[in-house]
Amino acid sequence: MNQSYWGYWLILLGVFVIVIMLLVSNVTNTSTQDYYLIKEVTEASLVDAVDLAYYRQSRELRINKEMFVENFLRRFAENVALSDYQVDFYGLYEAPPKVSVKVTTKSATYNIAASDSSFDITNRIDAILETDGAALTADKQDNSITTAAVGSGSKSAAKSS
Repeated sequence: MNQSYWGYWLILLGVFVIVIMLLVSNVTNTSTQDYYLIKEVTEASLVDAVDLAYYRQSRELRINKEMFVENFLRRFAENVALSDYQVDFYGLYEAPPKVSVKVTTKSATYNIAASDSSFDITNRIDAILETDGAALTADKQDNSITTAAVGSGSKSAAKSS
């Protein structure tokens, strides 16, 4: 009888460990996938938002802020799963082109031992558009445009109610 209780406790412990691993895996996978998605979408949106008419006149890079925001939101919405995201833009500079984007992913609320816990993941990217001085082509397919990530980070904040 005593050995059967140990077997039950061992099975219960195994189920508990599996549930915790699934919760942690879900949070970390979301963070990694969101970071790389934000990075790629930011780079593509910066290149699409370059004001070519201004560049041809003054040979300086400048982006259109509204076009960047529109392209970013469209591309981001096409590539994310149905989840609750909050996108914040700050530090949008047209010349020299620099953007800062913060995306917060709202996760589901978990009830553990009569307390609500949710893990909100915040990814932040600061990007600068640079060129090596070569002229931009009209179709924006020139490989001389690159983005440099100034600072990027991701952090997870746990909230308990």
